[in-house]
Amino acid sequence: MSNNKLIEAIGIDGPAGSGKSTIAREVAKKLDFTYIDTGAMYRAVALQACREKVDLEDEKEMIRIASEIDINFDATGTIIYLNSEDVSSLIRSPEITGNTKFAARVTEVRDLLVKRQQQMAAKRRVVMEGRDITTVVLPNAKWRIFLTASPEVRAKRRLNDFAQRGHTVDYDKLLCEIIARDESDNAVGPMKEAQELARAGKGIYLLDTSELSQQEVIDNIVQYVENY
Repeated sequence: MSNNKLIEAIGIDGPAGSGKSTIAREVAKKLDFTYIDTGAMYRAVALQACREKVDLEDEKEMIRIASEIDINFDATGTIIYLNSEDVSSLIRSPEITGNTKFAARVTEVRDLLVKRQQQMAAKRRVVMEGRDITTVVLPNAKWRIFLTASPEVRAKRRLNDFAQRGHTVDYDKLLCEIIARDESDNAVGPMKEAQELARAGKGIYLLDTSELSQQEVIDNIVQYVENY
């Protein structure tokens, strides 16, 4: 992704709980694009690491796992396969959610997965969502969008997501985790850069979803894409 030619892709960035996954999936359906949940790929690495009972702090082991495992999506992008096994539900457990950071924070792991993600986008029209999509993974996407919402709204959304999967999680704990992650993201790095570009109106469309319904967000993005 080193040249300046725009590719027919939609990149959706944003902090934890901003609604990226659901929104990206529905936008992809509306526009007949392929949905790619990049965060699911890091979750798959974390799941494999837990299965192998490796030390999650051991970066070399995390790199080895990321380089060895096979990660694929179905045609809709809603089912993720780890070594040909459907792990779509397994990677959403609170345990894997909490351990995904051990994969995501390793530079070499991110480099490996970003390369795979860019290869996916080069083969088909995608709606790709996750972290650092608009600045690192698909900086040349024709449509770059940054979704955000208040920490309280995002914590409630996360709480509902866990509840729908049968998991009980404390709201206050979730809120504290989201605020802490925001502070880290806002200090330095691609997320900070994406927010700054979006707020300045420089190539990234900023959309605050705090007061919007899911359908309103989807319609807003579809209209933006169709008009640009």
